[in-house]
Amino acid sequence: MSLENTQAQMRKGILEYCILSILNSKKEAYPSEILDTLKEAKLIVVEGTLYPLLTRLKNMELLQYRWEESSSGPPRKYYALTKIGHAFLEELSETWKELNIAVTKITEKN
Repeated sequence: MSLENTQAQMRKGILEYCILSILNSKKEAYPSEILDTLKEAKLIVVEGTLYPLLTRLKNMELLQYRWEESSSGPPRKYYALTKIGHAFLEELSETWKELNIAVTKITEKN
């Protein structure tokens, strides 16, 4: 297994949490806004990764979307968290805190 592959797997593992967090902070967002926010944080994601993940999260009833007409092209789909999505994000946040503490304890000993 290469370093790049391991790094990619680590990023994929936290991508769902990051997307839900972005939508929680912005209330709703167009996919390109989500991509821009991820890129600003140095978490590079391509559209081919984002769109299937958004669809999966919607199918899990964590996200909802609405269509908005655009003056510069086709209608845009804006995503937002559902009530279930907010609760799921709270649980993920707790899990992240616990994992972060555990990993920090282990890696700081080395």
